[in-house]
Amino acid sequence: MTEVTDQELIAGIAAQDAEALRALYHRHNARVYNTALSYLQDTSDAEEVTQDVFAKAWRAAATFKSESQVTTWLYRITVNTALTALDKRRRQRGIFGALSATRDPPDFYHPGVQLEERETSRALFAAIYRLPPRQKTAFVLSYVEELPRQQVAEVMELTLKAIEGLLMRAKKSLKTYLHAEYPHRG
Repeated sequence: MTEVTDQELIAGIAAQDAEALRALYHRHNARVYNTALSYLQDTSDAEEVTQDVFAKAWRAAATFKSESQVTTWLYRITVNTALTALDKRRRQRGIFGALSATRDPPDFYHPGVQLEERETSRALFAAIYRLPPRQKTAFVLSYVEELPRQQVAEVMELTLKAIEGLLMRAKKSLKTYLHAEYPHRG
């Protein structure tokens, strides 16, 4: 028996097949969650975004264009949903007068990081949190999710050259942030 492709699952979802959605969810929920977690740095927010992504996939499956991979489409939905959640979080903090908290990253340890690397990981994710949205997206998809640059370009709907420029600026910004925070590390 051959495995159902992602495209076939999307076609099933477009026809309102809940089993197809369940199969797509089980196949891709970990990557959606990890991407959301890299942005939001909060497990409950990442879980909520994951659910939102698959709800959006359910509603938008009929509009999916087979010109891109389903994973590219899901990453695009995930990035947009995570960025919207970050904006919402920042607006809520601003409303409640915690203006300084809008700039401070959460004290975050990615669950996939080995214990001996946690402090380095915390510093890196704090620096990633401060990146502008497009730099953050290029960096997270390229280096955290380890997507090929061409797929990152497709997710972000940019050229490969634009992705390389964003990555160059992101690395420069990260180096500046990390050097300011940890000058003794060189």
